[in-house]
Amino acid sequence: MSDSRIVVVGSLNLDRTYRMMQLPREGESLHATDHATAPGGKGANQAVAAARLGAAVSLVGAVGSDVAGIELRDAVAAAGVDVAHVRQDPEAPTGEAVIFVDAAGHNLIVVSQGANSTVGERDVIDADIDAGWIISGFEVPDAAVVAAAERAHEIGARFVLNPSPFRALSEALREKVDVLVLNEHELAAATGSAAGTPSDAVLRVAREALRVPLLVVTLGSHGAAAVSRDGVVRTPAVAVTAVDTSGAGDAFTGAFVAHLAAGDSLDEALRRASAVGAYAVTRRGTQRSYPTPADLDTWLSENRH
Repeated sequence: MSDSRIVVVGSLNLDRTYRMMQLPREGESLHATDHATAPGGKGANQAVAAARLGAAVSLVGAVGSDVAGIELRDAVAAAGVDVAHVRQDPEAPTGEAVIFVDAAGHNLIVVSQGANSTVGERDVIDADIDAGWIISGFEVPDAAVVAAAERAHEIGARFVLNPSPFRALSEALREKVDVLVLNEHELAAATGSAAGTPSDAVLRVAREALRVPLLVVTLGSHGAAAVSRDGVVRTPAVAVTAVDTSGAGDAFTGAFVAHLAAGDSLDEALRRASAVGAYAVTRRGTQRSYPTPADLDTWLSENRH
């Protein structure tokens, strides 16, 4: 088994982003100030974020047999991700996400799954995954996520779950999770805790309630935290002015796993991943906003306060 290789079992979407001064309210029509299309999808985003940092990454998923699907595969491959197991479905269209971004960088996202809804156990089996780390999330069907978790358990890999869009974890899946990555809103939904930045005590209780070895929580402008049996580790956020927050959580997850796979400590992985997420929100788009190590180091040196 290649301990440093990462495999992502996840989604690929064509992102259609519309920018406006404010997000629409119910029944309201607004003019967009800008519009762009770009490669996205949580699985592809996480894979690209890790690959940009030098990790060896493969992606397991599906696109349609359409122009968008070909372009998505090519874009992810150009970022250094192995796409040999990104299947082209003959019937389903490529998945799409419509993203609304306001002047402050806040977003609303609606996803049409398309070919992502066809990803299943057979895709994971056919990929014959050999890796030290497997990442998955809920933009692909449960069957694929469970198969990825079972494959990780079978080969002794670490299974990282980012359960977004959030829904409760089944007991069978929870038992196989090594690292659970949530944002603060998902943490509140998962545990019934109050919204807002959680205290160390809340994080400890949450990990015990969720029964996972390592719980990682992204906290926006408050950085990130990780809690294990050894206690709570926190890292502050880099102070930035957000331009576009879409894909920042994916950037964090990909970077966090890339650094752990490279042998970095939990503290260092958390710090660098938080910095990658901060870097990403200062630029438009998702995958094209993710840094290389050189990009990140230069940016950090220019943004130390």
